[in-house]
This record gives sequence, structure tokens and C-alpha cells, in this order.
Amino acid sequence: MTSSSYDALVIGTGQAGPALAVRLAGHGWKTALVERGEFGGTCVNNGCTPTKTLVASARAAWVARHAADFGVTIAGPVGIDYAAVRARMVKVVQDSRDGLGRWFDGTANLDVIRGEARFTSRDTMQVGDRMLRAPRIFLNTGARPIVPDWIAASGAPWLTSESLMDLAELPARLVILGAGYIALEYAQVYARFGCEVTVIEHGPRLLPREDDEAARVIQAVLERDGVRFRLGANATALERDGSGIALTVDGQRLAGSHLLVAIGRQPNTEALDLARAGVTRDARGHVRVDDQLRTDVPGIWALGDVNGRGAFTHTSYNDFEVVAANLLDDDPRRVTDRVPAYALYTDPPLARIGMARAEAKASGRRVLVGHLPMSRVGRARERGETDGYLEALVDADDQRILGATLVGIEADEAIHGLLDVMSAGLPFTAISRTMHIHPTVSELIPTLLQSLEPLR
Repeated sequence: MTSSSYDALVIGTGQAGPALAVRLAGHGWKTALVERGEFGGTCVNNGCTPTKTLVASARAAWVARHAADFGVTIAGPVGIDYAAVRARMVKVVQDSRDGLGRWFDGTANLDVIRGEARFTSRDTMQVGDRMLRAPRIFLNTGARPIVPDWIAASGAPWLTSESLMDLAELPARLVILGAGYIALEYAQVYARFGCEVTVIEHGPRLLPREDDEAARVIQAVLERDGVRFRLGANATALERDGSGIALTVDGQRLAGSHLLVAIGRQPNTEALDLARAGVTRDARGHVRVDDQLRTDVPGIWALGDVNGRGAFTHTSYNDFEVVAANLLDDDPRRVTDRVPAYALYTDPPLARIGMARAEAKASGRRVLVGHLPMSRVGRARERGETDGYLEALVDADDQRILGATLVGIEADEAIHGLLDVMSAGLPFTAISRTMHIHPTVSELIPTLLQSLEPLR
């Protein structure tokens, strides 16, 4: 057993870890960056990067199939070369991993150590046959898919959002358990690839965090792509069925070639042996942190999905910014200063910031709402994609934006104007009186905010 001392240990190379490790090393601290798997964490390896390449391929297939709507003729049917789709995905992922590796190699004061880290005391971690000691330890170990015990113990094959992308061939009949963000992105992608897709959801509707209207729009779009939904359904058993699977749903057998389990994610904390350091977790297993991402043990921080303060690449990177600002820049930033923001990358996408309509109603505030259908957007009409709507919520008393939901073409980009004004704490007039460029989706944002009326 060898022992090494550092100024800082960073555990995990997700979105927060690499940027923090390089920043600490650049500050002159001798830093060790520990990774048990591939560089890049969930985003690079089995999250944003690979899935969005699949979304892009599925989008290309959809556009090709609808070419005649735009006066474009394609000879013969549109096919899917899934081997080529996967090869493109793998290349994009590997390029991202390699880029991180080159970044690490070119950083002075930074050692990259491969292996799984676990605490042996509050300032020491063991990685293989090495003991690493540091007065500052930063946990960025991410999360993984949840798989219920009854599925794991069934003896039948099942997939998660990670293993699905390892398939060499398209699933003929894909059954998806869950109707959240990950489940719906995959549902549309594989339906557009020509697979038969059925989504099983225990709740009464999909996307329970969103307003009813948003859920209805997304469901209608996916149904048009061929996705079938069984909502309010109870899945109780899984068994092998020849080369495929059979899922018992409401007492009936539903056969499929593959089952994707997409019901949520859980933090990667078990291997860390947190109890040896005195680090505590909350009821859902996330590492407890304060507004500056410090755990209850001095000298130990937790960033990214493992802390439960966000579940996105952008929140993880912002965690790095918060920690670095407080630790190195004498800039007292807090996690609670940021505006909740995320997107669902179906086609069209759904983008959310701040409150949804139901949350605003429950807040007790006097709320104004602006609501316009995407059919009012020239860019949407010109592209022939008018599904969805624009909605913004404003506090009637202080005129600040409380939240917004955009569902439709380029919603994930257009929402940032609202996000910037909201984050700056400015009144909605800061954008409602701004002249936007035509023809864009964003040009309807001022019009949206000029049509406010009381929320009922």
C-alpha cells in the first residue's frame, strides 16, 4: 500500500469534476482526479452526448419521411442504418472522452488516478492499493438508473438508459416502464427508427412535474410518431418470453422484444463508504450539502447529481462554479441563487424555467399569465411545425418573471431570454419592450409578455 498527499482530491469526472480539478490545479494546489470508469460521467458516456446524437438521427429520419410536405422528392422508402447511427454516436462520445484526456494531460499539478475511491477517514481515501490524503475532498460521483428489485430478480433480460445504447440492432418491440424525461426521449427516438414502442406509466399521465397542457401536447406528438401509451397502469411481474420478455400489466401479459426500465435515478454513494468520514445522506440517499455545497463534514464537498440539488449537466457545472467562487474567488455564491431550468429533448422540445402554472397558483401570489399558441410563431408556420405553446408567469406586484413553459420548435433556445431576465431579477418589461429579430421563435416573447392577464 502506497500513500500520497495532495491539496485536493476530486472524485469523479462528470461535468463538475474536471473543471474543478483543473481550476484547483491552476490555483497551484496539487490535485488528484479519481475516475473508476470512462472520462465524462453520465453526460458524455450515456446521457446527453450519446442520446442527443440519437435524437439528431431520429430527427433526420423524420424530416426525410416528410420531405414531400416541403416539395422535396426522395426516391424509395427512408431506411435506418442502425450500425451507422451507432457508429456516429460512438465517435462523438469517444471524441468527448479523448478531449477530456488531452485536457488532463496538459494540466500541471494534476494527477489522474484510475479506480474506485472509498473513505478510510475524513481526509483519506483508498483507491486500489493507494492511500490518498488531502484536506479538501470533492465528491462528483453522479447517479445511475433505478431498477426495482422485482425486475432485477426476475431472471428476464432488461435494459436501462445506459445499456440500451449497447444494442447492436434495433429492438423490434420496445416496452418502456416509466413516462418521465428519459423514457419519452427514447420512446420518440426508437419509434422514429421504426420500432414498435409502448410506454407503461403507473401515474394518471406522463410528465407529472409539468402542467397538464404540456403533458397533453407531448403525448399527442409522440402518439403521432407511433408511440403507444398505457397510463394508470400497474406493472407487477417480468418474465422471459422466448428471446424477448413479457411484462404483466394490470394482470395481462404484454410481450416485447426488449424492456427499458426508466423510472428514475439514484445517487452513486454506496462505494464511497461515507460513514467512515462522517458524511450523512438524506432520505433519498443524496449527500447532504448546504447552499455552498459543503457537506456536514468540514473539508468535504459534494457536486452534481450525487447531492440532489439538481439532476442535469448544467446544474452540475454550475455546482463547480459555486464551489470555485466561494473557495478561490472570495465570491459568496449559493446554489439557491440559480433559477431552476431544464428541457425535455423530444421533437419538439419542452423547456421550463422557474414555476409551472400549478405551482404559481399554489404560491398565493397575484399572478399574471401570457399564453400564445406556437401557431402564432412565423418560424413555426414556415417550418410546418406548430405543435405547442408559449407561456410566461409574472408576479403582478413586483413585475418579475416567476416562470415559463415553452413547448414547440426551438423552445429550448428561445427560453433563455426569459431565463436571463428572471435570473437578473429584472421586471418583465426588460424583455417585453425589447425588439427581437424576425423571423425567430424568440420574437414572440415580447408579444407574449404584452398579453398578460390574471391567472385563473
